[in-house]
Amino acid sequence: MIIAIDGPAASGKGTLGKRLAAHYHFRHLDTGVIYRAVAKALLDARVDLADEAAAVAAAMELDPEKFGDPVLKTQAVGDAASVVSAYPRVRAALVTFQRQFAAEPPGAVLDGRDIGTVICPDADVKIFVIAAPEVRARRRTLEAKARGEAADEALVLADIVRRDDRDKNRAVAPLRPAPDAHLLDNSHLDIEGGVRAAIAIVEAVRAGRQRV
Repeated sequence: MIIAIDGPAASGKGTLGKRLAAHYHFRHLDTGVIYRAVAKALLDARVDLADEAAAVAAAMELDPEKFGDPVLKTQAVGDAASVVSAYPRVRAALVTFQRQFAAEPPGAVLDGRDIGTVICPDADVKIFVIAAPEVRARRRTLEAKARGEAADEALVLADIVRRDDRDKNRAVAPLRPAPDAHLLDNSHLDIEGGVRAAIAIVEAVRAGRQRV
């Protein structure tokens, strides 16, 4: 089984995917980390983010063992990732990696912004996670402060609005729900509530198929 989790509600979404994967004993991949790793490689090398060729080269040389680097979760890397993820050749370079991950048994949960529409359009379950921008800004600010980083909630909110607009309007793999995706609004849910809601969606899909 492949479960695709997409949507603009980035804060907490990776945790949701991880918890969902643990519940079903599936493998988990936060695909946003892949693009963050590409962005970090460019930042570390002091390469202009506008250099698409350099971004493609970085995508081809990714080391999965470095996906756990806490630096990948910082605001600066996230902002840079939104830039490089808009490059068609970067996205193309990473599609194979993601699809191979999804295809391996016993099952997988992938979360990102184009899993159900581009990476795994035939996923068994598709969940599109949303939350009010103000709620996401508050959560992201608290997460940053918990890591000891300075964060201005107003600036975080402005960045969220800019990123959503850029991702929704990019030419390749724009941010949008798949036609058969199930909407999950976690504006008023904590992570436990979000996990329960996601499990309910998966079980409803499984029950429907079992009745066929």
